[in-house]
Amino acid sequence: MSAFATLAGGSVWKLASAVLLALLLVTSSAGVTAWWLAASARDQAQAELRAQQTLVTQLRGALDAQNAAVAAAGLATTLAEQRGEAARQQAAASARRFDLALARVAGVKATTCAEAMPAVNLILESIR
Repeated sequence: MSAFATLAGGSVWKLASAVLLALLLVTSSAGVTAWWLAASARDQAQAELRAQQTLVTQLRGALDAQNAAVAAAGLATTLAEQRGEAARQQAAASARRFDLALARVAGVKATTCAEAMPAVNLILESIR
């Protein structure tokens, strides 16, 4: 064997193993870097998700409070309308009683207080 073949034969394996080792180091470091970047992105996404979930929870609470206020306002409106209708009915009944009392005393002529008092008492008792 020639000296060149012996030198080349031993060097090729050393060179090939050095190149393979360098390739393995580059590949593994790139994989670790990619894994680290993916883990960092995952952690950031999870933190943003928690923040959004907190915001959604707060917004749902605000919507529930607003819906409760709208429902309470609707109930208050209904109750106010019922009271208003009762007051209108009561006013109409009072007006009818007053009209009847005025009709009873329509022909009364009084020139003094003593003559007017029975008519006034009749009106007051009718609208009581």
